[in-house]
Amino acid sequence: MSETSWSERLLGGFRKTSERLSENLTGLAGGGKLDDATLDDIEDALIVSDLGPAAAARIREKLAEKRFGAEITQRELKEAVAEEIAEILRPVAKPLEITAFPRPQVILVIGVNGSGKTTTIAKLAHLFTEDDYGVLLAAGDTFRAAAIGQLATWAERAGVDLVRGPEGGDPSAVVFDAVKQATDTGIDALIVDTAGRLQNKRELMDELAKIRRVLGRLNPEAPHDVVLVLDATNGQNALSQIDVFKEVAGVTGLIMTKLDGTARGGVLVAAAEEYGLPIHAIGVGEKMEDLRPFDPDLVARVIAGVA
Repeated sequence: MSETSWSERLLGGFRKTSERLSENLTGLAGGGKLDDATLDDIEDALIVSDLGPAAAARIREKLAEKRFGAEITQRELKEAVAEEIAEILRPVAKPLEITAFPRPQVILVIGVNGSGKTTTIAKLAHLFTEDDYGVLLAAGDTFRAAAIGQLATWAERAGVDLVRGPEGGDPSAVVFDAVKQATDTGIDALIVDTAGRLQNKRELMDELAKIRRVLGRLNPEAPHDVVLVLDATNGQNALSQIDVFKEVAGVTGLIMTKLDGTARGGVLVAAAEEYGLPIHAIGVGEKMEDLRPFDPDLVARVIAGVA
């Protein structure tokens, strides 16, 4: 996918957030001065556009420091907001890199059912194989109906092998077999699907703890990454998922999916400001190439309506 077409996909993915923010900012500055009342209105506009109160307060403060009392046009206001959003996003924009030694690098992928977790795993595999890494998938979500079959279908599309067990089987046994196979065959990255039964937090916590114990016996450094997949259409509800999964799984990074025309993508800014977790990638569709590393400057400009 060309950079132009990717930018166009992002424009579509953040359309709802961008249009809402643009509408809320309209009329706040039209050659007038940036005063306290206008700054209050800007802060409110950012909050209702899903950027969250913490990020909104930070952006307001920065605008006040740099431009208070100065005349500012509508375009200049949006450019200034875009720059402050980018300042929040840049520190967390970190691609998921394969650096572990000895191999494999073990990546646990977690998220609630329906978040796009299975397709994201396949897209990650595709990204890694494009960089000539050897990839193996493990079907650790053994309890959800059809989860193993879905992952098998996506593994075939991505052109990578899959380690699976019986439906209802022990996920840690699948992970054990996968690590052994990955080690024996010289695989660089092992991506493990896990259950997303957040409604039974204790069961999920016990299951993930068991997987971690098994991994630790094989490689004390594993898992090297615990990636939480979030559905952008959930808006602020995605933040509560971060809270819970940080507690039960020790999240190390985020991937945001389903950035289509219905998404509330401003939550990316809220997540960056409130948690500071690396954002590895974002997804805008179902195709393999629809997952790309997170570009903070482009996303900031899209959200602010100046891309």
